[in-house]
Amino acid sequence: MPFHAPIPGRKKPPLANGMKLFAEAEKLMHIAFVLPSAVFVGLALGYWADLKLHTSWLKIVGILLGCVSGLVYVIRMAIAAEKKAAIADRANEASSSKETDNFNL
Repeated sequence: MPFHAPIPGRKKPPLANGMKLFAEAEKLMHIAFVLPSAVFVGLALGYWADLKLHTSWLKIVGILLGCVSGLVYVIRMAIAAEKKAAIADRANEASSSKETDNFNL
């Protein structure tokens, strides 16, 4: 039985790549909703604390804490996405170099 070498540069089916891209886009869209949500939750908690403690400055503290927590979460998600992209790039480079090495025999 003859051995047929794989076609160099052949990619996965477009549907599988499309679903992965859709999942990645959803993760990045999640980042866009986290920051406003965190600010709103901070405002709501600050407003509630203002009503219970009869103050007028806890709303501002709540907004600031919501901003900080939202930014921390967004930065962590962005760093994780960047690491995942770098790992995928290294894997793609390694697989492409293996494919070209098979034909240099």
